[in-house]
Amino acid sequence: MVEISDTLLAQLKRDIVRRHINCGVSCLQAHESLLESLDPTQRNACRLVCYVAQWVDIGFARPARVKTLLMRFPKALRAELQLSNYIYLRMAEGMVAMAEEATAIAVEHFDLVLALGQDLDDKETLAVASFWKARCLRKAGEYDDAFAYTVKARNLALELGHPKMAAVMAVLESWLLFQKGKPKNAATLLREAQEALRDTDDYVTLGNIHSSYGRMARREGRYYDAIDHFTRAIEEYCKRDSKHPHLGRSLANMALVERLACLQLRRKIDASSERRRKTGKGKQPKLKNNSADHRLTFEQLRQQVSTHLDQAAAIFQYHGNHHGAGTVHLIYGYLYLDDGDFDRAEQEAAIAFELAEQKSDYIVMSRIRLLQSMVENARVDEEIGGRLEQEKDARAALKFAQDAIEFAKQTQNRRLLANAYVWEGLSHCNPILNDRDAAEKSYNSALPFLKNDQGGQLWDDLQALKTRIMRTGKVDATLKAWSQGSVGEKTFQQIVEEFSELIIPKIWEREGRKVSRVATRLAVSPKKVRRILTRVGARKNSTGASLSGCSAVARADRKRPIPLAISKRKRANSETAEQENM
Repeated sequence: MVEISDTLLAQLKRDIVRRHINCGVSCLQAHESLLESLDPTQRNACRLVCYVAQWVDIGFARPARVKTLLMRFPKALRAELQLSNYIYLRMAEGMVAMAEEATAIAVEHFDLVLALGQDLDDKETLAVASFWKARCLRKAGEYDDAFAYTVKARNLALELGHPKMAAVMAVLESWLLFQKGKPKNAATLLREAQEALRDTDDYVTLGNIHSSYGRMARREGRYYDAIDHFTRAIEEYCKRDSKHPHLGRSLANMALVERLACLQLRRKIDASSERRRKTGKGKQPKLKNNSADHRLTFEQLRQQVSTHLDQAAAIFQYHGNHHGAGTVHLIYGYLYLDDGDFDRAEQEAAIAFELAEQKSDYIVMSRIRLLQSMVENARVDEEIGGRLEQEKDARAALKFAQDAIEFAKQTQNRRLLANAYVWEGLSHCNPILNDRDAAEKSYNSALPFLKNDQGGQLWDDLQALKTRIMRTGKVDATLKAWSQGSVGEKTFQQIVEEFSELIIPKIWEREGRKVSRVATRLAVSPKKVRRILTRVGARKNSTGASLSGCSAVARADRKRPIPLAISKRKRANSETAEQENM
């Protein structure tokens, strides 16, 4: 029987705390025969299994390797183990549960380790247990507790004199600070961690740092900076393992931000086309060239989205990762929504929801319900089906948004909850429901979560919701003032014109947005109806404006022979789905 020496264990622990990753992996590879012939009754056997679990988490092998080792410790044997050895086994079991997305079970293991391990002569393992528990809590959306355990883990690592180990934990702490609305503190901590690990070969953590930078940039709308950081993250992960699960996560994040960049480019293309139509062809060759460049970049990015999603899907399938696989289907759903293929968007959402539900992944479940709400709102905006079908879609949009709220409430993801409230409000504002009071209530529910986070797409959506509410309120206030005889200095003709601008769009909505029906019902010319609708922006909004307040696109854009010649409403509605923490 080969001895499990104290020297071997000391080296494995030393390489972990100093982040000498290649050295530790080489050491384990050199002792493969020891792992293959591991006898559970050997001295240091349990401790070795615990260390192997830590190295598997870093990238040494797959979690199944640890499961195989744990199977050599039957219950009868465990009952006779020393407390310290029992704690080591529970630590390893917690890592396996964490890798299998059994978050609640993993937390139970780590709680026991932290409760019974205070007298353990291995404080580094206790620091890792706190860190792993924090990761589980973060994944479950319990950010406050995750932050507390991350700080505890980092402080313990610093007390033990392991600054590089503490830097690994600081990366998670930084992301949680960002989630709590403290971007400056988060960026400072991230830079410090990057500097501490710069001279190490801890490629996974270095990849995590760039991934964090990328997600921060994405939220701020700096899409090309985000792409650069995700590219760096992917390069770092590949140095360790071409199938590392974090690599799949960054590929999915890359696809998401590339899609957002596509939508941004599309708006520029539409704006250039609109300017050319107004000024006449040939008068602005520079704009035409810019538009051609944008189209080329657009096509390249669009192709990259599919490529990166396919690569991410393969990695998640390899690991059996439900969260990652669900996220991939979610992003595919956004792409189909962008293209106006609502049926396929719904199919992707259904697959994603089933995967998330199996793991009680409330964050992904809430995001999927938001996508489904966007799809139903888009159906209403595009006037698909008759009046009864549109009413059904409008109510489905509201129900999905309310489901998203309930799932988000199971977490501490404040932006996700705010986003759900915003879409509840936008659903109340759709042409079918048109419930101003309910929309205002949704707005007031979302606002407190964004008081210290006034930037990015979500804040813009909140302002768009506010504008819609105020526009409806202005109409109500005007009619009330007239009913009381308060007309100010307006002439009768001015009052008639203003009343026409108020009432004709409403009748147009009730008459299925048919100008001829309005003209017949009011005994006015269709030309006058169209003029008033255009003046107040009703016709433009019906064909192009998004629920998130983005500018409209003319109907003629739909006839363009390019792959994504889609309406602005479809694109902008789905752009608001920028997901946090993928």
